[in-house]
Formats: sequence, structure tokens, C-alpha cells
Amino acid sequence: MAQSLFKVLFQQHENAEITVIAPPFTQPLLARMPEVNESLTLDLAHGELNLKKRWRLGKELVSRSFDHAYVLPNSFKSALIPFHAGITQRTGWSGELRWPLLTDTRQLDKCKYPLMVQRFVALAYPPDAAPPIDCPKPRLTVESLRQTETLRAFGLQNRSRVIGICPGAEFGPAKQWPAEHYAELVNDLLDKGREVWFFGSPKDALMVESILADVEPSLLARCRNLAGRTSLGQAIDLLAATEAVVSNDSGLMHIAAALKKPVIVIYGSTTPDFTPPLADRVKLLSTEVECRPCFERTCPFGHLRCLKELRPELAIDAAAELLEAANVSTEATETRLRML
Repeated sequence: MAQSLFKVLFQQHENAEITVIAPPFTQPLLARMPEVNESLTLDLAHGELNLKKRWRLGKELVSRSFDHAYVLPNSFKSALIPFHAGITQRTGWSGELRWPLLTDTRQLDKCKYPLMVQRFVALAYPPDAAPPIDCPKPRLTVESLRQTETLRAFGLQNRSRVIGICPGAEFGPAKQWPAEHYAELVNDLLDKGREVWFFGSPKDALMVESILADVEPSLLARCRNLAGRTSLGQAIDLLAATEAVVSNDSGLMHIAAALKKPVIVIYGSTTPDFTPPLADRVKLLSTEVECRPCFERTCPFGHLRCLKELRPELAIDAAAELLEAANVSTEATETRLRML
């Protein structure tokens, strides 16, 4: 979602050169953002303070003479590097008593900026500016040659009838739709002639195996379990080759949206109210269980009703509707091209 800010900065400043300091796992994403000229690795564990390393990295950047730093995390430690780098303008939202480290400290009005992407983009404008109405959506680029090489590496073909399934949830099981529900959806997609590719981390491989155990044996040949077998960069290339994606509320869901894929998102303990998928064609599925959203990693009551009661038929209908709309759009485009 930070790419939306990069897009606005690129629009505002002619010949802007944008450098992003971020954790190592984000590098494949940044490499596919055309607005980013350079990415520097912040090799620190999540939550690690390490004042000496932050001081050293900041001092290494002094000679770069950056004009402006935008500090997106709201932590004290995240503002240390641009402070030590001596960057003249340092903008960020207030938090953790870090105002001495910033030159432009904003007071966040959560009602004015309900979405994370709005909070990022707002930093590009003066503090008294009206909230951005239409934030530019993240859009990752995919090089055709690299994608072809990735497809070949996994023995796959770039077909239009592939559905991506992302059944994992790093956050916790309270975000994870049951395997048997996914299996029912997958069986329906396969019955309708689709192929299904599963994506995720090594932690999700067992979940995928549980789904496949309930798939009709005669249809298994059209399923590929890629969970834990791809790098993030390869997953991006392969997701870009799918027709649509079904996912829990996860990072891969946001990547699919940034690839302009029709996305169906399953919500359990969370909601799309803060970080929705920023795509044009989206179906958001959830239940009306009285205890959701609780935003817990595991169900406090142990019943997971918010996920178990979200019946597969809802996802099946949503997929049919999204795919039909996509086909109509494709046919309309082809008709216009023939007329031209």
C-alpha cells in the first residue's frame, strides 16, 4: 500500500528519485514498483531496536543528501535512520513520543483517514489539505520473459483458466477458512474446467494438503501445490498468470489486487475497513456472527463460527459472478479492437 504514496510523490515531483528502506522480504515487491529507483535493505528483526545499527545506517546515508523522508511506521525506532541521516524534511504521523525526530509531525484523525492507504498518501500533502478522495491503487509490474522462465521452472503454462488459491494466514487460524470449505470451492472450479494453483509459505503446505485430500481424485491432475515452493518473486509472476484469486485476508491477497486480478477475500476475525484489497473487481465475504470482528489470532471462544458458518456456496457464487464479469469485459474489449 505504500506504493500509492510513491505514485503521488512521483506525480508531484518531476524527475523524482525515490529510495525505499525496507525489510529484506519486501525487495521482490519494490523491484516491481516502477516508481522506486532504489531499495535499501533494513536487515533488522521485527521489533528489534538496535540503536547502533540504525545510527550507522543513518550516517551512511548522510552523503546521499536526500531532500525528504517519509516515515510510514508509527514507531520511535523507525524515525531514527532519517534523523541520523540529517535529512532536512522528515514527515510522519505522531506516535511513541518521536516528535523530536521529525520536522513535520502530523496528528492523525482516524475518522478523516480511515484507511491505511489514505494515511500514507496524506503525508504527500500539506497537513491542512483535504483528505485524498481517490488514492492511486498499487500496481505491480511483471516482465514477460521472467514470468515465462518462472512458468517453465514449475512446468506450468500461461493459460487463462487458472484460479489462484491462497489458503494460508500468517496472522493466525482466526483468519483461515476451513480446508473442507476450500475443497468444496476447488471441486466446483475444477468441475467447470478450471485449473487451480495453490500459493503460500512453507507453513501453508499442510493446509493445502488437507484441501487436496478432499478433492475429487479424478480432478487432482489439474491442481498444483506451490505453497512453500516459490520465492515471493516467483509467486508474483505466477499469480499474474491466473484468471482470478481466492484468498484469506493476507499479504498474497494484496499482491493479487496489485496485479489487477479479480479477488475474492474471506474474512474471519478481521474486516476490510482498514486495509481492503485495492483492486477494481472484488468480492468481500464474511458472516454476521455477533463476536466478529475480534481481530484475534485465535478464536477467543474456540468455535470459529465466523469462518465455519461462511458457507462454500457464497464463494462459489462470488467466483461465478466475478469470472462472468471478467469474460464480458474481455469480449467487449475484443469487439472494440475488431471494430478498430
